[in-house]
Amino acid sequence: MTSQDLWVPEPVRVLSRKQELESTWTLELEQVGKRSFLPGQFNMLYVFGVGEVPISLSGDTSLTESLVHTIRAVGPVSSQLAAMQPMAAVGLRGPFGTGWPMAAAEGSDLLLIAGGLGLAPLRPAIYHVLRNRERYGRVVLLYGTRSPDDILYRDQLEEWSRLPDFDVHITVDHAGSDWQGKVGVVPTLIPTLAFDPEDTVAMVCGPEIMMRFTASALRDAGVEDEAIYLSMERNMKCALGHCGHCQFGSTFVCKDGPVLPFSKVRGLLSLKEF
Repeated sequence: MTSQDLWVPEPVRVLSRKQELESTWTLELEQVGKRSFLPGQFNMLYVFGVGEVPISLSGDTSLTESLVHTIRAVGPVSSQLAAMQPMAAVGLRGPFGTGWPMAAAEGSDLLLIAGGLGLAPLRPAIYHVLRNRERYGRVVLLYGTRSPDDILYRDQLEEWSRLPDFDVHITVDHAGSDWQGKVGVVPTLIPTLAFDPEDTVAMVCGPEIMMRFTASALRDAGVEDEAIYLSMERNMKCALGHCGHCQFGSTFVCKDGPVLPFSKVRGLLSLKEF
């Protein structure tokens, strides 16, 4: 794809559609041109005649026949995307942005921390780690949701929790008496872990307030700011750093991110987007 082509959505077909939660669906799109992507990158998905939104890739980077996106229906475009049936046409631009530091993290322990739908952009990183398990030290996944009904990829979480070298901890903000797991926000799990902060890389994705408190808990535990990576979900429009909608200080989230080290965004997390 040339730089000029990056402005033009390419029509692709929906191959399959799976409901994950009440308002969340996973679409598998046909792969045209065998484009590759990095864990953490995103595509711009265009509903013809309605509009375009950035959606993180949530599938395995080793898949060559399709592209996977998990979409929550929250606005006009995402609602129409989530409702699309197999064989429907979607406009696609991408992939865009930076990925998780998979190569730089080799040899280190990993803390993969997600809140709510933030597990979707982290899932390609999990696939990568499991496929290359020998390259990483201890791997821990911390996942928090509002309630048990909001747990994304429930079957996969159960599958991963049975792996001998992959620790999975799930917590919910609130639950009924039938919930046997942890209750509390995800940052509260960090002090309960035994890990070497000097040899740990943390990858965090979720609502900004969750990431802010998670980064604070990681710093309190001794993890350096440069070893904490966040996936920012600001208001990305063009994906090429031209329109300025996602400008974050001197940083354009769409082209300099969405994955950014905490050391670069720590002073800006409380700023409202426009």
